[in-house]
Amino acid sequence: MIKARVTVTLKNGVLDPQGKAIEGALAGLGFSGIGSVRQGKVFDIELDTADKATAEADLKEMCERLLANTVIENYSISIE
Repeated sequence: MIKARVTVTLKNGVLDPQGKAIEGALAGLGFSGIGSVRQGKVFDIELDTADKATAEADLKEMCERLLANTVIENYSISIE
């Protein structure tokens, strides 16, 4: 069993309205010194394999086909 974490974030230059809303909410709660906030998604995935290379290839294909919109998002894969 291989455990992995996929993190998906917006590419630099892509507007992030949710990040802006969170930034405003934090300021409204009294937090100061917040430069900017960017939001993203995290997927924790367990794969039923012991082969790290196969798992990494499968995870990359998952990202390319479903988990990330590669036009506007970047993704990173971390295997435990």
